[in-house]
Amino acid sequence: MTDERENGEDVTTPLLEIRGLSVSYRTRGGTVEAVRGVDLDVWPGQVTAVVGESGSGKSTTAHAITRLLSANGRIDAGTVGFGRHDLATLSEAELRTVRGARIGLVPQDPTVSLNPVKRIGDQVAEVLRIHGLATRRSAPAEAIAILDRAGLPDATVRARQYPHELSGGMRQRALIAIAIAAKPELIIADEPTSALDVTVQRVILDHLQRLTEESGTAILLVTHDLGVAADRAQRLVVMSQGKVVEAGSTRDILADPRDDYTRHLLASAPSLTAARPRTPVSIPEARTAPLVEVRNLVKEFRLPRTGDGPRTLRAVDDVSLTLHQGRTLALVGESGSGKSTTARLVLRLADATAGQILFNGTDVTTAKGAQARQLRRRAQLVYQNPYASLNPRFSIGEVITEPLRAFKVGDRASRLARARELLDRVALPTATLERRPAELSGGQRQRVAIARALALSPDLVVCDEPVSALDVSVQAQVLDLLAELQADTGVAYLFISHDLAVVRQIAHQVAVMRAGRVVETGPPEELFTRPRHDYTRELLAAIPGGRVPTPAAETTAS
Repeated sequence: MTDERENGEDVTTPLLEIRGLSVSYRTRGGTVEAVRGVDLDVWPGQVTAVVGESGSGKSTTAHAITRLLSANGRIDAGTVGFGRHDLATLSEAELRTVRGARIGLVPQDPTVSLNPVKRIGDQVAEVLRIHGLATRRSAPAEAIAILDRAGLPDATVRARQYPHELSGGMRQRALIAIAIAAKPELIIADEPTSALDVTVQRVILDHLQRLTEESGTAILLVTHDLGVAADRAQRLVVMSQGKVVEAGSTRDILADPRDDYTRHLLASAPSLTAARPRTPVSIPEARTAPLVEVRNLVKEFRLPRTGDGPRTLRAVDDVSLTLHQGRTLALVGESGSGKSTTARLVLRLADATAGQILFNGTDVTTAKGAQARQLRRRAQLVYQNPYASLNPRFSIGEVITEPLRAFKVGDRASRLARARELLDRVALPTATLERRPAELSGGQRQRVAIARALALSPDLVVCDEPVSALDVSVQAQVLDLLAELQADTGVAYLFISHDLAVVRQIAHQVAVMRAGRVVETGPPEELFTRPRHDYTRELLAAIPGGRVPTPAAETTAS
């Protein structure tokens, strides 16, 4: 097998060569075969993308390479060739010399991957010291430089903060900084941009691309975002039900997919079908008072002391919004723009510094006790991160019925029936009720989180990046589901997303936020075709799916 590049360089041996890889998990219901006979090659200086639906085995394949499977997972067969090593048979001591130094990993979930009691800068510096790349004195400054390279704004301030003080996108960039700190030969990126807004996503992917071009670093990119794969990968590997169903040049597969499953994925990808957005359900504006009204909202946070730097951060700055029953208002903007903080203020999960929040005409800005509890029942939240929001000790049935139990709705039988109904609506089998969150993929957990939020039939659902962890086909199902529920029940959505292609499909009104302020509002068809603000135009230009991978790095395997 050869890799022929247009610049004349001929590479006969892949950096990573997987043959016949099979992986299974032991569960209470028996053994589950997650990966079955996978063959996969990654060459230096290339981006190889592995795409497929949630549960297809793509993340399991990535984690098996460095043997970072969960405790109930095991490699049953196959080889994982990396240089002179078969990683599938190395001892733990030998693997430690490879992980971090020669292979960097960007995990999917920053919340459980970052140490919650260590500052961000210390976690990056630790990698440098462990691999002998910096001294205790020089490591802090070098860590700040790496955080800056990874696209983290105000890296000096962020280095002194703890993970919980950063947004989801900022935490993800911190993980990317840790992965690139030792300048590894191979970076395994498991959904590295799923929590990032499109502009920062572009910065990160541009940086990873420069690594491949300048130093020959290889990237194994695991993603459900076919727009990202189409833009960045020279080779595409499509997985379904633990097997590779199609592999080859990205350009060839996008132009002429041979497998029905590949065609299905391409048809479902919103970033690749932006020219024909799904039309949101048309519901007339209510003539009565809006369901939610936000007036001149302000939220300030204290910052760690950094010499003469600012002491406070104004995360939400004079924001005013209106949302009517049966409609969807989307908040878009970069990570750290204040959109998630605004949503938390609306739900009374945080106290506003100034301003007013009205729910059905009632001032809930300082709601407490019974008033706050009533608001909890009528307004639910779908968190961005399903890993951290699901109780790991609960079965999925207990997770979904927990809100019903808390508000004493129905009896045991009716709650279970409601859980079955909700699972069906979010495209999960009934058997999922008996499983635990740890036994599900990231996308499956997010679907469970959506089902739980819908259990009480609320008036308002705040969706904080609700489909960012979902593969494109399930993403389309969930967006359809949200639209159907809205048409049936009149539920209102405050929809927070960095994915403008998704926003175009779901929203009736869009508010663009930057640095805590709303810079532009309007219906999506107007914002997408006639944006007035330069920042809105910048966001639109960064939507993935319109680029072509660099031809010089493409391969023709024979």
